[in-house]
Amino acid sequence: MSDVMTHPILYSFRRCPYAMRARMALLVAGIQVELREVVLRDRPEHMLEISPKGTVPVLLLDDGSVIEESMDIMQWALDESYFVDDWQQLVDGNDGDFKHHLDRYKYNNRYENPLSPEEHRSHVVTFLEGYNTRLAQTSFLCGQDVTIADYALSPFVRQFANTDRAWFDQL
Repeated sequence: MSDVMTHPILYSFRRCPYAMRARMALLVAGIQVELREVVLRDRPEHMLEISPKGTVPVLLLDDGSVIEESMDIMQWALDESYFVDDWQQLVDGNDGDFKHHLDRYKYNNRYENPLSPEEHRSHVVTFLEGYNTRLAQTSFLCGQDVTIADYALSPFVRQFANTDRAWFDQL
């Protein structure tokens, strides 16, 4: 068997929102990868060799370099037309407070915290209301064209919606 890579290798987990955003960017950019789905409780040795932190996504490029963060993969894959307006502010809010409250809503028993799951859910809804305000004025979060923000945030909105689909659908 040859050790020559024909495509970059992407280690991923299908339900991980960080891995989803990386996969979307690669798909939109038309970059073919060898997709290696990871069972998180049994991470592949090769993945851990190139990325000891053990989280997905991990992208191994043809030249041997490794990209270990979803936003870095997105920025590597997408052309400059996807980086407009205040996309970074939206992503920072998503990866900060939105994700903080999403995790404590979805996995409340894993955290010691003074807020109930419903209170954390309410904080996430505040973000969604802001997104809806934007989307009432434009087709996408940052204007009339899809940007990195749309791809970066949508997996987290999906994860929130799927936590309690019946409740979400009545919003």
